[in-house]
Amino acid sequence: MGDPGVPVRAPALPSRGAALRGNVRGLPLRVPVRPRPEGLRDIPLLPFEPGPLPPAGPDTLAVTWAGHASWLLRIGGLAVLTDPVWSRRIFGTPARLTPVGVRWDDLPPVDAVVISHNHFDHLDAPTLRRLPRDTPVFVPAGLGRWFTRRRFTRVTELDWWEAAELDGVRFDFVPAHHWSKRTLLDTCRSLWGGWVLTDRSGRRVHFAGDTGYGHWFAEIGRRYPGIDLALLPIGAYEPRWWLSDVHTDPEEAVRAHQDLGARRMAPMHWATFVLSSEPVLEPLTRVRAAWEQAGLRREDLWDLPVGGSRVLTP
Repeated sequence: MGDPGVPVRAPALPSRGAALRGNVRGLPLRVPVRPRPEGLRDIPLLPFEPGPLPPAGPDTLAVTWAGHASWLLRIGGLAVLTDPVWSRRIFGTPARLTPVGVRWDDLPPVDAVVISHNHFDHLDAPTLRRLPRDTPVFVPAGLGRWFTRRRFTRVTELDWWEAAELDGVRFDFVPAHHWSKRTLLDTCRSLWGGWVLTDRSGRRVHFAGDTGYGHWFAEIGRRYPGIDLALLPIGAYEPRWWLSDVHTDPEEAVRAHQDLGARRMAPMHWATFVLSSEPVLEPLTRVRAAWEQAGLRREDLWDLPVGGSRVLTP
């Protein structure tokens, strides 16, 4: 499998077949992926405010940010984890900048897990080993075997635009512009993407996973109108010459939110791991500025601290 193989702003989404025949453009082996010392000095200021999980009933729509791309999403009576990473350290990076925002023992019973792609900061084997093996897991095409080899028994593997349902909640797998790799021999052998979750009443959450910016956001918004909340990545974007195709910067994340037609946005993919060279606090500063510049309502930007929660009231 490979990257969509088209310019980020291509006029149409490629088919999955085209995506799987493509290749990630040659990425250098050595890149400046650490901030300068002055970019690290704000680590103590990174927002970390864990609190009690909000009460959740069958009609609750709530999110809690555990850090990076890991969310506890309450929707349609289900407790869903996105890209759960509870490890202190992942392969190839220093230890977490902030602790996990939710203690594992404080989680409710997990009804489902969604995975965006197989990179170590999104697919964490030590965390997944904590789950019962009959936990329903929704994964991109090509990644199911990774789970079945670890004795997970309820694995649903989806292509872009395919969907499955669990207890009245619909799980749609949607395109992203990224890539996959876990070993020296499996580059782009499994797909990547985001998820749209919809409950019985039509309330919708979009979880983007890892992605660059492009036309696919408008297409997702067209196919899934009325997205109530978009969980969008704002960090790990510098240097742009290396990362622009695969990671949105804060300004692009705001544009993606607008393209989706989403009512609210919650930033993610920052304040957790050092994966790039921008100063650690810069993503938050820039996304707030871009939001204001776009003339959007401040209350619709859910810029949560790690460990923070919000409940969507009807």
